[in-house]
Amino acid sequence: MAERRYRSNDVGNGGDHSGESALRRELYFFTLYRILEAGILAFLAFSPFGAAFTELRHPLLAQTAAVVYLLLSSALLLAGRVPRFDLRRQVMAGLGLDLVAAAIALNSLTGLEAGVSLLLLFNIGAGALLLPLRAGLGFAVAAAAMVMGEYVLSGFQQTNARPAAEPVMFAVTYLATAVFTHLLGRQMRATQELAEQRGAEVANLAEINELIIRRMRTGLLVVDGDNQVRLFNEAAWHLLGSPSPDKRRLGDIAPELSRRLWHWQHDKPVSMEPVALAEDVPEVIPRFTRLSASEDLVLIFLEDTTLYSRRAEELTLTTLGRLSASIAHEIRNPLAAISYAAQLLEECESLPEPDRRLVEIINAQCQRMNGIIQNVLSIARRERAQPEALDLPPWLRRFADDYRISHPLENDEIAVVCAQPRIHAMVDPSHLQQVLTILVHNALTYGRLPGEAARVTLAVRADERGVPIVEVIDRGPGIPPKVAEAIFDPFFTTNPHGTGLGLYIARQLCEANQAILSHHGVPGSGSCFRITLPRVHVLVGSASAD
Repeated sequence: MAERRYRSNDVGNGGDHSGESALRRELYFFTLYRILEAGILAFLAFSPFGAAFTELRHPLLAQTAAVVYLLLSSALLLAGRVPRFDLRRQVMAGLGLDLVAAAIALNSLTGLEAGVSLLLLFNIGAGALLLPLRAGLGFAVAAAAMVMGEYVLSGFQQTNARPAAEPVMFAVTYLATAVFTHLLGRQMRATQELAEQRGAEVANLAEINELIIRRMRTGLLVVDGDNQVRLFNEAAWHLLGSPSPDKRRLGDIAPELSRRLWHWQHDKPVSMEPVALAEDVPEVIPRFTRLSASEDLVLIFLEDTTLYSRRAEELTLTTLGRLSASIAHEIRNPLAAISYAAQLLEECESLPEPDRRLVEIINAQCQRMNGIIQNVLSIARRERAQPEALDLPPWLRRFADDYRISHPLENDEIAVVCAQPRIHAMVDPSHLQQVLTILVHNALTYGRLPGEAARVTLAVRADERGVPIVEVIDRGPGIPPKVAEAIFDPFFTTNPHGTGLGLYIARQLCEANQAILSHHGVPGSGSCFRITLPRVHVLVGSASAD
């Protein structure tokens, strides 16, 4: 499912384009009305039936004006379909043409003064609807002056039998129509712009909601009354085992889910046990709710149980953190007393050999218990990383020397291999030391073949992009793939005497430094734990080079 871009940046442009289209549509109908007027004038000027309606004072002038008016009106209709022609100029040209044609009609047609003035009223109103107020009033004043002038001219020629109030009423009507239609058009355009803006906002909100639903970790399905899947998000598609788009029936996609839905729809007990809806997918807990009362649609939530497991894991670690202080005081102090007493007993020369063996067991178990407490406290007291530019090759050599001094290796070996003489990384040295201590200890403990000494290599290099990498490599039996998937989980261990917290703490410390800790197999035998560290910024690198 492809993501969509928001339309908020296109609201203004889209609104202008839509408003222009609406105005051109109104101009199109206005021009059609003008052609109708030209057709009526041509009918009166050329048709033999025109004599039944009016008498032509100047037949040639009326016929010529009718033909020109009809041709120019048709030309304006065609010009209105071309976007490059300015809309306002087309309206003003059309109104000017209307006034000239009306003036000729008033002078050429006898007895139709009121009809011509009434036809012109629509032209004035339509023009004021599309033009600014000043331009609309200008044409209204021109039309009023034309009507009043025609009345005065007819009075001089003694051919006018109309009352004087008639042209005055038309003049006032022209002005009032221009004002009111302009205000009405402005309000309509404002309402249209507001509607387009609200429509764009609704479209954006719909896209945001759709994106949120698609990116939710919880699977969502919509099923209709015929048990057909109408809609599902990406999480549901993965939890259903990535079914084919041709499959729409829920019973074919997930029979167990369809069975539970049937029980829920018929008010029967629904199992809340987690279920895997396909092979190699996490178990889910389905929940059902009715989407609409009018339509028989059901919304199904597929809640991934791994999320609950992670939350429980986080809660467990948080609880351990809160109890760490109590553990330190309540267990460590008695443990120190036991360890001190065992050391005193071990110094006794008259201690029998069987009892000396028991004292060694006590000391070993005290050290193991102290290691468990130290790991739990490390989780609770993890401090914020304070990264600094670190030159890895000399630092790793110092680390290896310190480790050999503090941890006698006997026949085991630790080698440091540096691909370049200077490789800089941005990392907290104390965190990196703790991570490498855990990894080297595991390599020396588990990374050995039976009857052979452990050989551990600390390798540092930079990849083709210059990213610094530190690797801890052993030549032991390696880690099976199934076990490797869970080695970084807390409390996971294959050693009955282990705590399962070492690699978890190492990964947490790496993440605190924006580093990545991963496991990779070694061809033949052995394991490789790789730490991908962040690079030093350019300024830091140039300063160190200076």
